[in-house]
Amino acid sequence: MRLENLLALTHAKLNTEPCVSNFENIIFDVNKVNRGDLFIAKNNQEISEAVKNGAYGIFYESDCEILDSEIAWIQTDNLEEALKRLLRFRLIEKEATAYECSEVVIKLAKQFIIEPHCVIVSGDTEHLFKNLWHIQNRSTLLFSPSLNDERIFANKKNTPSRSLEQITIMEKTLFETSFIYDNVFYERQTISPFFMPYLEELFNIFKTLKINYKLKKFTPIEHFEAVFTNKNFEIKEFGTSDKVLIFESNNDLIKTEIEYLQNNATWANIIYIVPQDIDLNVTQNTFIYKNSDEILNILKQNRFNFAFVAGVDKSILEQNQSEQKSHTQLTLAF
Repeated sequence: MRLENLLALTHAKLNTEPCVSNFENIIFDVNKVNRGDLFIAKNNQEISEAVKNGAYGIFYESDCEILDSEIAWIQTDNLEEALKRLLRFRLIEKEATAYECSEVVIKLAKQFIIEPHCVIVSGDTEHLFKNLWHIQNRSTLLFSPSLNDERIFANKKNTPSRSLEQITIMEKTLFETSFIYDNVFYERQTISPFFMPYLEELFNIFKTLKINYKLKKFTPIEHFEAVFTNKNFEIKEFGTSDKVLIFESNNDLIKTEIEYLQNNATWANIIYIVPQDIDLNVTQNTFIYKNSDEILNILKQNRFNFAFVAGVDKSILEQNQSEQKSHTQLTLAF
């Protein structure tokens, strides 16, 4: 990239009069800097090493010592925003088209192997930069505004709304589904029937945009995530216990997931644990918490088959296991 273009796109300030006018690559990892590269300095302590490795430019935010006035020292008020502007220009240059999807559709899409010209967009700005900078010309991008800043994408389109084909459910439990789509039978997949409308939407996006795909394996996507535990709330393998905690951290999905449980698990003893800032009509077996530290106590004090836990993810169980292990080690030490 040419220095003058970089400055124009990012509105950054050039603090030296360098001998260089062009950069070979844009690099985030100081250990990968080679002669001619522009180094993105998230940590000023790495700058000296980048200069030693042959960087032609340093792109940074907070004030730092200029170690070599012959290279470009480029300072910006906001490194994150500057990188987004660079990436937006790059995607225009690559003639990429971005299709807006829901967060759930994006996370399901990551379960598939797809063609290189289609990219599932997710991750922080650095990850996006690395993943999208060298994409093929005229690539198709699938993104969600709830996961990534939509300003990055200049050419945005809505996903196809017309359903070309429907999923046929052959057999289901609360957390597993056997189904048919496009004459392919997917037997006992570890995906809840709750996700079938989202999955059908994704399949139709692939089909409408003529994107070839292959399912890798369904794994938890951090929404309506079923975690099987024992009586001590230690995490067990899927399907190996009769006590299940269902986690949902996205407030927008909580009501529909509760409705799904009420309609499809009428036989079960279910408790609902929700943060105090969520307005729900559910009153029976509902427990309100002010902070996440209260959740485990609620779980321990109540009997249930399923516990729907809103506003947090399963990391509270992993933290509990770590605390139990530390307590056991301390007890043995004495």
